[in-house]
Amino acid sequence: MYVCSCFGVTEQQVKDHAAAGACTPRQIASASKAGTDCGGCVRTIQAMLGRGACPRRELLDRKQTPATAAAGSAEGIPEGLPNALPEAA
Repeated sequence: MYVCSCFGVTEQQVKDHAAAGACTPRQIASASKAGTDCGGCVRTIQAMLGRGACPRRELLDRKQTPATAAAGSAEGIPEGLPNALPEAA
């Protein structure tokens, strides 16, 4: 079934891009152009992606950036540097 009729992007293509690491509608758009013309498919793409596992989202939930996670810092922030992410109010 087509998700984006403007660019002929199918449900399976969106799932394939999500499996390859795209976890936001913007990332799906970058990979397939879906959602970049009329925008009518963006909510469908959001629904398909849901709130599943996303490496970037998991890092944000733990207040880490991809760079600090790769460095293996226990707190996500190297010693001596101020906290780059503000605490939630």
